[in-house]
Amino acid sequence: QVQLVESGGGSVQAGGSLRLSCAVSGRPFNNVFLGWFRQTPGKERDFVAAISWSGGGTYYANSLKGRFTISRDNANNIVYLAMNSLKFEDTAVYYCAAKTRAGLYRPDEYDYWGQGTQVTVSS
Repeated sequence: QVQLVESGGGSVQAGGSLRLSCAVSGRPFNNVFLGWFRQTPGKERDFVAAISWSGGGTYYANSLKGRFTISRDNANNIVYLAMNSLKFEDTAVYYCAAKTRAGLYRPDEYDYWGQGTQVTVSS
């Protein structure tokens, strides 16, 4: 089992920045990928970014490259999502997720989920 707890969401004006945190606990983290997804009402959950816990390799949705950065703090078991130059369309509930199976970009490839944190960007 892996437990994930997100924090850091909130309201920000367009052009501002936020950093989301995901505290990770549970099973050993070798071969685990941590991902961030986001979802707006009535829409599917979309891939944002992912990171290999052991190797640190990072992966991003093409549309978010350059504005969003995923990173990890292995000592404290935290994964971060730094979001810069935020836009109104970044408004969503952001979820942290973990997986050990193949695949990377689809929510059904992830086994564990946090409760989500709301990000609201005002224009």
